[in-house]
Amino acid sequence: MPFDLSFSFIAPLVLLLAALPAFANGGMRPGLVPGLSETAALFAFLLTIGGLVQVILAEPVGLMVGSGLFAVGLRADLVAATMAMLVGFIGWIVMRYSRTYLDGEEREGLFHGLMLATLAAVLVFAQATSLTTLAIATFLVGLTLRKLLLFYPERREAHRAATKFAIVWHVGDIALVVAAGILALTHGTTQLVALGPIVQAEGIDLATTAAIACIVIAAGLKTAAFPLHGWLTEVMEAPTPVSALLHAGIINSGGVLLIANADLVQSSSGAMAALVMLGGFTALFGAAVMLTQSAVKTALAWSTVSQMGFMLLQCGLGLWTLALLHIVAHSLYKAHAFLSSGGAVEDVAKIRRPGPVAPADFGAVLKSFGLAILLYAGIAAAFTAAFGPKTPQALALGGILIFGVAYLVAQGLADQAPMALSKRTAMASLAAAIGYFAFQALAEAAWGPLLPETPVPGDLEWALIVIAVASFGVVAFAQALFPQWAHHPSTAGLRVHLANGLYMNALLDRAIGGFRITRSN
Repeated sequence: MPFDLSFSFIAPLVLLLAALPAFANGGMRPGLVPGLSETAALFAFLLTIGGLVQVILAEPVGLMVGSGLFAVGLRADLVAATMAMLVGFIGWIVMRYSRTYLDGEEREGLFHGLMLATLAAVLVFAQATSLTTLAIATFLVGLTLRKLLLFYPERREAHRAATKFAIVWHVGDIALVVAAGILALTHGTTQLVALGPIVQAEGIDLATTAAIACIVIAAGLKTAAFPLHGWLTEVMEAPTPVSALLHAGIINSGGVLLIANADLVQSSSGAMAALVMLGGFTALFGAAVMLTQSAVKTALAWSTVSQMGFMLLQCGLGLWTLALLHIVAHSLYKAHAFLSSGGAVEDVAKIRRPGPVAPADFGAVLKSFGLAILLYAGIAAAFTAAFGPKTPQALALGGILIFGVAYLVAQGLADQAPMALSKRTAMASLAAAIGYFAFQALAEAAWGPLLPETPVPGDLEWALIVIAVASFGVVAFAQALFPQWAHHPSTAGLRVHLANGLYMNALLDRAIGGFRITRSN
């Protein structure tokens, strides 16, 4: 039977109620506040599980008040329920970790209150039923997250990072508000489920094109896309739980925004092309810089830049279900990576170094790519026979992923590589190809009915597909051969430039005034 109130709609209220005593007792060792915060986060997670079960067993309806630009509310469908449960799970894990990590801090209680308020706003964003609700929720996320980034106010670098974050994030909010205003004026609604069919029926005019462009801009800013990515790599001055929540949950908001407006965005070929180009370049750029970083948390931050770029690429190709799956997988992986980063450093320090690994020569790299592609083609043919034909976009994305595996296979095919390594890398390639198509089939079965089908590629789409596959292939091939050039002077210079992100962050600092911070007396 239909339902108007999902259990997951109650989760933000639970978190906000638990935040009140935390704000009231914001100092060190605030009594029962840490335990209450963890309990509230766990209860909110259980409510999101209940909401997902409701969606599976009953017909979702959702809740909305107001109309036009002032329509606000929450939706209950499988996509929103999945995102809510993901946020609930990440939130509970982070709050549980924070209970120990922040023990004895001067403003421990305030930290718990801000974290709970941030989680509540993210849950509203994940379940928003209109662009107006999305804009309000993401604005609130920006306010509370900035305060968390300034948890150690005596750190000058924290002020710098928080200021940059606020500028980029809230410019995205403004773009989202502009998009909501345009669509409310031209189509009379900002409700997500209604906008796609209306635009498809009435066609795209100049105003609608401008609104879609604003949505794409907002998504790019909120996913730290090139060239305004620098704020994401500078927010390490905040406590580790903040980094985990940011990189595992909040940074995905751009992808959630695009998926929520998938019908609308896909109606514009220009918007889709922009996402492919912006996302593809950001993914390659972030991955290249990540390899040069020595600090584990900074490397993880650049990894997030790359992963978010790849997610934008998926959206631009019309692979909406895979983009949603990517968000889920990346959130779980990145939360674990940040929360376990300290232990990982200790574990690596204890490992006995066996000495340098023999680099793969040109022949080994060529064989590895050929083997990986043949293996991928065989798995693709098997899944096509079993589950039906795959779209060119899906096959292209799989090819891009297999290029990354080919880099690992090259290490196993090096002349001096042990047989165990060769077998392990070959199995990794096989597992990656099978896993890609298997998870794609599962994602399509779960979320496919709620998201638009991947469009049939035209001339522009084919050109972008070829460019994307070729670009990732060339970069992966060069990366596999990089150890051969490691001692060349030009390579050392390139490494320095990449380690500094090609100085794009410095250019951004200069463009917006350098954020001079006055000393306090």
